[in-house]
Amino acid sequence: MSQDNELNTLKSRFRGYFPVVIDVETAGFNANTDALLEICAVTLQMDEEGWLKPASTIHYHVTPFEGAVIHKEALEFNGIRDPFSPLRGAVTEETALKEIYKQIRKEQKAAGCSRAIMVAHNANFDHSFVMAASGRAKLKRNPFHPFATFDTAALSGLVFGQTVLAKACSTAGIPFDNKEAHSALYDTERTAELFCEIVNKWKKLGGWPLCESPAEKKRRTSKLKHIELIGPPKTTVLLWF
Repeated sequence: MSQDNELNTLKSRFRGYFPVVIDVETAGFNANTDALLEICAVTLQMDEEGWLKPASTIHYHVTPFEGAVIHKEALEFNGIRDPFSPLRGAVTEETALKEIYKQIRKEQKAAGCSRAIMVAHNANFDHSFVMAASGRAKLKRNPFHPFATFDTAALSGLVFGQTVLAKACSTAGIPFDNKEAHSALYDTERTAELFCEIVNKWKKLGGWPLCESPAEKKRRTSKLKHIELIGPPKTTVLLWF
């Protein structure tokens, strides 16, 4: 693989990390006590020219764990009327996460990456719920980094001057339907598009591959400097370092 092609890979672009976009819908704000009700993951891929785009999507409605707290206000916000309805086709936290992790590990390995890293909008929230659910399910093979994330709220504030998902998407030229919002599937797909747009925009502006900085150039050229020492006539001693 040429150097240019090597740079156009996920493992080179994100220092060995495999980015996975996640969104969750919950019955509250406390990851340790409140129910996880829906989760979606979108994996990413990079084409031969280094442009980032969505790859696979995996989505589950989730049954509240035993003893979970369910706040009415949260259900009104996300539109999940009855978390226990059989019509939701919900599965346990363990089943949902096992299947999501299985797909992540498969694609992570194919991309040559060493670990997955979560991409999410206000990532601390989603990350905390996924980690808490993994703990309850006693899943030992969690592919995600235990604390590092890519937060599209922060990145969008930097790039587009917007931190709200709907407004950030609108500014980036990504269609966003507020009637579909607060569905884990819809929000994850929009967040994935937004993250790809941010990464690709940086590439379009010349930010990747990295250019050699003046300091790096100075260090490189310093290795080629020499000192001329005056010796006998017509004799020059070159010392290289």
